[in-house]
Amino acid sequence: MQALTSAVLAAFAAYAGSWYFGLVDGNFALLLFLASVVTGAYWLAERFYFLPQRQQAAAMLEASDIQRRADLGKMGITQVDGDITDAKTRLLMQPWWLDWTAGLFPVIIAVFFLRSFLVEPFKIPSGSMIPTLLVGDLILVNKFTYGLRLPVVNTKLTEGNAPKRGDVMVFRYPPKPSLDYIKRVVGLPGDQVAYINKRLTINGQAVTTSSVPEFFDEDAMRYFKQLEEQLGDKKHRLLNDDERPAFVPGADNFVGRDGCLYSVEGVTCKVPEGHYFMMGDNRDNSLDSRYWGFVPEKNIVGKAFFVWMNFSNPKRIGSFD
Repeated sequence: MQALTSAVLAAFAAYAGSWYFGLVDGNFALLLFLASVVTGAYWLAERFYFLPQRQQAAAMLEASDIQRRADLGKMGITQVDGDITDAKTRLLMQPWWLDWTAGLFPVIIAVFFLRSFLVEPFKIPSGSMIPTLLVGDLILVNKFTYGLRLPVVNTKLTEGNAPKRGDVMVFRYPPKPSLDYIKRVVGLPGDQVAYINKRLTINGQAVTTSSVPEFFDEDAMRYFKQLEEQLGDKKHRLLNDDERPAFVPGADNFVGRDGCLYSVEGVTCKVPEGHYFMMGDNRDNSLDSRYWGFVPEKNIVGKAFFVWMNFSNPKRIGSFD
């Protein structure tokens, strides 16, 4: 079992290392699922086989010591050397290969269920959601608002609530589902979404916006025009860069593109049923549905709702819309 356990742990380490160095596309949900299964198997083996064996060996040692002392007592010998306490402790002690498998199972399975069905942490890697979310924000994502899903395969178990316009949603990036993206829900199934000359229109109605003070981007060391936009009953802020053109360059040939019309002024799209149109709040610096298309319902991961830490700016902690 030591050799087998060493091989299993080496396989996990090799996968994690290959993922870290970019040699493979990692899947943390799959890794956590496999770790739960493997450590769970060791935990069951420990509880119902290995631990009883060690307990039996310790009981036999204790019984042998009691018998030896009884036999010596019959011969009038009352002072007997040989304390078996340390030997019994060593017999009951878990070997290292069970410590690193069965011993970790309760923690791994707790993390697996918490991450799969309640909340999942993410780190914001880019500035596409500025000013709502900044680079380095560590956020929490609600995994049950839109319905519970089986981990790894993402199959829906419960119906939950439908995404609303204005929700900040994490989803699997359609061109490469192994990646998680975060954007704002702009268009719902059946909507006609137009982003023309940097103005958003949904079903022929212009989305209400108002000017607010400029936003200073500390990374770019410059000010950007900032607007407050209302999608449904939610208000949020967005950035526009007057130096960037309105047209969308290099859009992919995505499923449903025949329902989109691109021009020098921007893009107009009809959102297919079961899909969502996503945009970043940093409108001129966001790779979103304008470029790679619509997010299918099956790709939804959860609703982002809370910044739990930003090590560069702890004042960022709190909820957001």
